[in-house]
Amino acid sequence: SAGELENDERTAAVLSELVSTACGLRLPRGHEPPFKRLSVVFGEHSLLVTVSGQKLFVVKRQNHVQEPITA
Repeated sequence: SAGELENDERTAAVLSELVSTACGLRLPRGHEPPFKRLSVVFGEHSLLVTVSGQKLFVVKRQNHVQEPITA
């Protein structure tokens, strides 16, 4: 881990549980996980979780909030 999430075991545990729960929602006929990437969107930031084998890769990105278009 690196950056803001470095050694953040609490966040790692929460995201691991979230991915585990999401994997439990798979369709009965599917053997593959129902997704490869999971996005958790907060107000100003998003956590992008990529599943590869038994590993989770997490990136924290800042959201670019755009003002609504008024006509």
